[in-house]
Amino acid sequence: MKFKTYFSKEGSYKLGIVSCVDWAGTEEIYSCSSDHNLLKWTTSTRESVQVATLPEDFHPTDLHLLVAKVAVGGGGAKGGDSLVIASNDGRFIILNKSARLERSISAHAGAITSVRWSPDGAGLLTAGEEGVVKIWSRTGMLRSTVIQNEGPIRCARWSPTSSAIVYSQGGHLAVKPLAANSKVIKWKAHEGMVLCISWANHSNLIASGGEDCRYKVWDTLGSNLYTSSPDEHPITSIDIRPDGDLLAVGGFNMLKLCHYSGWSHSTCRFPQNVGSLYTINWSPDGTQVVAGCGNGAVLFGHIVDRQEICRNLKATTVGRKTILLQDIVSKTTDTLEFSDRVIKMKLGYGHLVVTTPTQIHIFNENYINTPVIVDGRTDIHILILGIKNFLAVDSSSIWIYTYTGRLHLTPKFPGSSAQMSNLTEKCISLGIDVMAVRDFADQSVIYVFDLLPGATRQDEASVVRSKTAITQLSVCRSGSVDHQYLVYIDVHRDLYITSLRSGPEFSIHKIGTQVISVMWGSDSNILVGLHDSCYTVWYCPGEACTDPTLIGLTTMTYDTTEFGRSVTLESFEGCQVGLRSSGALFTVSVKIYCNLLHKFVQDGLWSQAVKVCRLGQTPVLWATLAAMATKKNQLSISEEAYSAALQIDKVHYLQHIKNLPSSSAEQMAENSILNSRSTEAEICLIHNKKLREAISLSIRMHNWDRALEIAEKNQTDLEYVLQERAKYLKALNREEMNPRFIALNKN
Repeated sequence: MKFKTYFSKEGSYKLGIVSCVDWAGTEEIYSCSSDHNLLKWTTSTRESVQVATLPEDFHPTDLHLLVAKVAVGGGGAKGGDSLVIASNDGRFIILNKSARLERSISAHAGAITSVRWSPDGAGLLTAGEEGVVKIWSRTGMLRSTVIQNEGPIRCARWSPTSSAIVYSQGGHLAVKPLAANSKVIKWKAHEGMVLCISWANHSNLIASGGEDCRYKVWDTLGSNLYTSSPDEHPITSIDIRPDGDLLAVGGFNMLKLCHYSGWSHSTCRFPQNVGSLYTINWSPDGTQVVAGCGNGAVLFGHIVDRQEICRNLKATTVGRKTILLQDIVSKTTDTLEFSDRVIKMKLGYGHLVVTTPTQIHIFNENYINTPVIVDGRTDIHILILGIKNFLAVDSSSIWIYTYTGRLHLTPKFPGSSAQMSNLTEKCISLGIDVMAVRDFADQSVIYVFDLLPGATRQDEASVVRSKTAITQLSVCRSGSVDHQYLVYIDVHRDLYITSLRSGPEFSIHKIGTQVISVMWGSDSNILVGLHDSCYTVWYCPGEACTDPTLIGLTTMTYDTTEFGRSVTLESFEGCQVGLRSSGALFTVSVKIYCNLLHKFVQDGLWSQAVKVCRLGQTPVLWATLAAMATKKNQLSISEEAYSAALQIDKVHYLQHIKNLPSSSAEQMAENSILNSRSTEAEICLIHNKKLREAISLSIRMHNWDRALEIAEKNQTDLEYVLQERAKYLKALNREEMNPRFIALNKN
């Protein structure tokens, strides 16, 4: 992956450096320099039109465009709403979309180094050389002065939620939350002055570049996640892509494309002397960059050599409108030409899906020359493929299509239209017949939609609630309809799982800690999760999550220090897990016998599943079979598997269940208890008028209040409850402390 770059035509600027550039949509750019002209560029022709002339005493230092969201067709950004330009004499001006001056405000005693609209568009910030950061209303009224320091502030940026500000002062970075009585988090970032900052919209990472010729990646608490090797010259500009997965870095005669974790995809060094890149910005769709150069030129660039690999197919973008599709097995090559530039592409499940600014193209690998084209879909920024459907997200809606191009569903949830621009691939997932999406307003809420025809959850989503905010979620990509699972990671890096068929009151279980990212297997419900220096494989997380012993037996952890730092999960196809570190792709394998076991159990081939375990003879294999057989009520197979896994207590319990009358209420209740479904067991017993057994069940679970409630409600076995309570207290040598039992004993 690399940038293909072009420069503006010679003579566009007569003098000075291009200090300010910004995007107006995906095809137009505004720029200004010390020649006092405000120009509008067209990316396709790289030609400019002068739209305004600035005053002679107004020397621009920064520029930012607030883009209005106007629904057109399927929704999209249309035109600039307000343009703010700062100068070195402490003034900033606000222009409307017609480049007419609306406000001119004297804001600082010295030069304004940064001016930025807030992400929500409600206000703007200005930072000055006198060490002051101010927040203004959209009309230019001063709201507050949030920072007053002695040293000059070089640059400042908003947080993605408009709730905090990051700014640089000398070699330090500081994060100032805007909440009342909040403290500033400040740390030493660079040896020299910090020259540029960028705060990622979705990953919440901060990137900085400085005079020490390095760029670095930080979290919001100041922990250093990556430090580059020193370049030949200072890093003068940096910007993180709207998707949050790429980083553009500029310096003297240099443009670098980097992964969000820091390592470099490619470096472009220009043969001609273009000077330093003083400002650099990604386009809203994340496929292009623009930069202002020290020699007065404007640099345009777009990404080429993007690759998507799935099994035997590889798709590569070789131009703005061209994709090369290769079949590694048959050694065939197809060149796909499009009428407009390629924005997104995904490869999987026998299909290649490509989005352009106005269309979605669906290619079947067997009929590559006859694609299905869906018109009218604009601003697609998320594309996810599933077995039966694929998902596309634009600026206003979620669209789920079949691979024949038919619109299957447009799921809606409260406030969904306003949240689409903030949605990321980590916050939405597509399963076989299920889609899950996290609410941006309340980040502890997940909405679950059914994709089956006629399902009630198509219109009214089920809600999964977490105790804390959620950073990533994923729905399993395999398994039967009744065995679909959702996993999510919260802000504390804890991993939780729930069955999507256990709603509306979802039972949530914690199965991991300190997890960075997770991914389900494409062929089986095997889960892989990445930690700081290792990765973990859960071989049957859905079936074993209710039993901590089984989770421990079916989970394997492996070291990743040999791969280096900043390891990321790339793919999980079949038994192969793709890990990437510093640009290198590593492939590791999960246990193939466990993968076969999942397939046999899914097809109901229990005898073959037992043969696989007898052949493998490993504890993790037997424990996986035990968990899945218990879930399917295959008691004989569960007994053999638990015995081989040395779980003797469970073997005795299974023998007790088998001795109960076949298909009786007691046996069904004990099966439910074995699967940690105590509420289901109690309902089964009460429904079949087994009140004494239901009371005994609550006593076994030490749920004394529930046992007493059942006895009082049905006017039966009250003395039995009191006798068992007395035996319990006598065995523990304790006095009665429960008020309900004290009152009953007095009567």
